[in-house]
Amino acid sequence: SRASAIVAFVIMWLSIVLGLSLTNRTARIWPGGPVVFDLHQHASLLGLAAALFHGLILMGDRYIAYSLSTVLTPFASVDYRPFWVGLGQIGFYLLALVGLSFYIRRWMGTRLWRIVHYLSFGVFILALAHGIMSGSDTSAPAVALLYWIAGGSVVFLTLHRVLVTGRAPARAR
Repeated sequence: SRASAIVAFVIMWLSIVLGLSLTNRTARIWPGGPVVFDLHQHASLLGLAAALFHGLILMGDRYIAYSLSTVLTPFASVDYRPFWVGLGQIGFYLLALVGLSFYIRRWMGTRLWRIVHYLSFGVFILALAHGIMSGSDTSAPAVALLYWIAGGSVVFLTLHRVLVTGRAPARAR
């Protein structure tokens, strides 16, 4: 379960970094906007699948002993850090909304789709807080370094987008 959590976090981080590289135009340098857009979309869905796997695999953990309803219901974990686990569960549902919005973009319209995609920042913050506060490997130097690199890179790319690139996002396709 711990490994699946790290994998889900890394894939989700990759997705947000790819998305930010699209909006700040660095994706045009290499390998190109359409390729990065496809990688961003697929990483989002793969991260969603890995996060779902992480939650479901916890049902086999004898220490926590989650049921399906505990895994799916935010803040239902009474035995293990309910607030931080609940934030992770909310992050999962928001990730599902953002990730699946790729498939209904034409019905949503670009404006609403962008608004939904801004939830990605909240998803990242929730996942990072969930990992730091409820992850049993947070004290491991490699995991702590991962959280610092992931958080720092997202902050840097977001600031770059806002301060250097401006507000108008680049078109990927």
